[in-house]
Amino acid sequence: LGWKFYDADDYHPLENKKKMEKGIPLNDEDRIPWLCTLHDILRREDASRQDTVLACSALKKMYRRVLISGASAIKSNQPEQPGENPALKILFVHLDGPMNIIAGRLEKRRGHFMPLKLLKSQFDTLEPPSAPENFITVSLEKSLPEIVAEIESAILQG
Repeated sequence: LGWKFYDADDYHPLENKKKMEKGIPLNDEDRIPWLCTLHDILRREDASRQDTVLACSALKKMYRRVLISGASAIKSNQPEQPGENPALKILFVHLDGPMNIIAGRLEKRRGHFMPLKLLKSQFDTLEPPSAPENFITVSLEKSLPEIVAEIESAILQG
C-alpha cells in the first residue's frame, strides 16, 4: 500500500515493558498514556495526509475510542463530536483466532518483552469490536497472503 507502519509495542514506556517482562498484565492506568501517544502519532500522520497502519492490541472498546479521539474519549466516554478536534477515521482490523494459534506464534517470537503467559490475560481483557465501530474481523486461521488480501480489499473498498 505504500503506507507508513508503526508497531505500537515500540511506544510502550519502559515501566510497561518491565511490568510485562515480569509477567504482570497491564491495566487501564498503564495503557491509557500509551494509547494517547499512539493517538498523537496517528493525528500527526493524518494532518500530513499520510495513510498509516498501526499494529496495536487495542483490546477494549475504550482503548479504540482513545486511538480515535485521544484523551478526551476517557473523560466523556464518547468519541469526540465534530468541531475543534475531529475524531480520526480508523478502520480497526480484528485479527481473530483461537488461543492455541496465537500462542504458537508468540512462542516463535524472539526478543520481545511480552511473555506467552500473558496471553490469557489479553483474551480475558478482549472486547471484540462491534457496531457501530468501524471494523472488520479477519480469521488468523487463514494463510498470511489471504489475511493481507482481505485487509487490502476492505481498505480499498473504503
